[in-house]
Amino acid sequence: MLAGRPKITVVGAGNVGASVAQYAVEKELGDVVLVDVIEGLPQGKALDLAQAGPVHRYDARLIGSNGYDESANSDIVVITAGMARKPGMTRDDLLFKNAEIVGGVVEQVVARSKNAILILVTNPLDAMVQLAWRRSGFPPGRVIGMAGILDSARFRTFIAHELEVSVENVTAFVLGGHGDTMVVLPRYSTVAGVPITDLLPSDRIDALVKRTRDGGAEIVGLLKSGSAYYAPAASTVEMVEAMSRTRRRSCPAPPTSTGSTVSEGSTSAFR
Repeated sequence: MLAGRPKITVVGAGNVGASVAQYAVEKELGDVVLVDVIEGLPQGKALDLAQAGPVHRYDARLIGSNGYDESANSDIVVITAGMARKPGMTRDDLLFKNAEIVGGVVEQVVARSKNAILILVTNPLDAMVQLAWRRSGFPPGRVIGMAGILDSARFRTFIAHELEVSVENVTAFVLGGHGDTMVVLPRYSTVAGVPITDLLPSDRIDALVKRTRDGGAEIVGLLKSGSAYYAPAASTVEMVEAMSRTRRRSCPAPPTSTGSTVSEGSTSAFR
């Protein structure tokens, strides 16, 4: 790891974690430590990503490890470790097993990186954020869940497809919890500044809202042996970028450890 470069640790080298590492180094957000309990998995993926550097022109350093010592003094720690959903499972079905995994990860991370910001990706997300906050002893603004950006991205995707416009012209906001408790805001979702309530009938908006709420389950049902990872990883890296580069961006608020929400434009939450 090079002095002066942000240090990002990703715990869990599965599909989500490896994709987070890939997107982070491609954006040169910092050096990355990839941690996983499976022997050889994080080392192999880190080496593979490092060898893509000359092609994609990034110099970020990558280290794979089965322990946590390499993660010491991390600036940001992304926790993706845990069981993935299978068809028919809700996020809450994962609660007890993933609580055990995440609790252990947090203890290991906090012992080595007392000033880090924790980003939780593991499901059920809202519960894992609460657990990580209590177990870490960190201030609420340093324990944050990734959800608002992902859910909003799904809503934006469905709006763009419905209206046959570019996703770049679509702004959408989905707040609150990750799952049935999410709050989709059609009135504040626009295409080139025009609210979608002026562009679509209410029944079509309701269908898009429902599809957004069921977005993760739809992908789980299609994959059958895994869950979504490209979009969750991209959403996580958008948060990492906002933090590591202190960009004052306004983004959909994710779940926080206090049950309230914060935005990525809030500098107090990310310093």
